[in-house]
Amino acid sequence: MLMAGKRLAVFSIREGKGGSIWVRAGSAFVNKDGSLNVLLDVLPLDGKLHVREAAEKRDTAAGSRFGGGESSLEAGVEGHS
Repeated sequence: MLMAGKRLAVFSIREGKGGSIWVRAGSAFVNKDGSLNVLLDVLPLDGKLHVREAAEKRDTAAGSRFGGGESSLEAGVEGHS
């Protein structure tokens, strides 16, 4: 369930030669009435956006495969951001 104040991640998903490429497009925030505020850093070429709950940042020492302490949702799949 989406609760007020919840932060969401917004992605643009493009099909590449090796599969899907997830590009972080921005963030969204849930309002008290259940509506969303969406803040975009980029605009998707195909006009489609994917919104999901943002993952919590992990400590680099905890073994993040992206090196910057970011989870796959924060850095994008395959490290594309």
